[in-house]
Amino acid sequence: MQKEYELTIGKLKRTLPIIPITDTAAIASFVLLGDAELTRYAAQELAKRINIPFDYLVTLESKGIPLAQELSMITHHPRYFVLRKSVKAYMRNPIAIGMRSITTDYHQQLVLDGCDAEQLRGKQVIIVDDVISTGGSLASAEHLLKKVGANVVQRCSILAEGRATSRDDCVFLNTLPVFGIVVSLWEILILGESIDQEV
Repeated sequence: MQKEYELTIGKLKRTLPIIPITDTAAIASFVLLGDAELTRYAAQELAKRINIPFDYLVTLESKGIPLAQELSMITHHPRYFVLRKSVKAYMRNPIAIGMRSITTDYHQQLVLDGCDAEQLRGKQVIIVDDVISTGGSLASAEHLLKKVGANVVQRCSILAEGRATSRDDCVFLNTLPVFGIVVSLWEILILGESIDQEV
């Protein structure tokens, strides 16, 4: 299996490590946090593709936060909202739902502060994230936002991965493949011998 994937987004290139997520699949690990150049460029490019009026951007903790920040500034929307992954002490009447993500192997939750929920009620919102893959996180975010009375008018991300690349309800800048892991009979035999020797 190849070790790295060369990603191109417009004029920028990044080399991503390929990381196994199951016994049979691996992904190119795209981490937006800390990459100020790519965050700014991606936000500029996504802003050109958002062609619908909206009131607020909403993102999910945590990798979508820098993108939402930049996109808010570029589109002249000084306030955006973050769906957190746990209840925080400062929250009033938090609203939570369950969520599962391709990059985590445990059950998570999405939480919205009750004060934020009041501000989002009846508003047109765009969900922003770094990567859309299985769509599980996105679906959970939409469910939570609809629950509080917000109207999701668009979804956007820097990248779409795997089956998400064929979605026509999301705006994205490029795609990422999901890599299959092929284990040969020889590797299974070698692995079995090494386990036997350790026991």
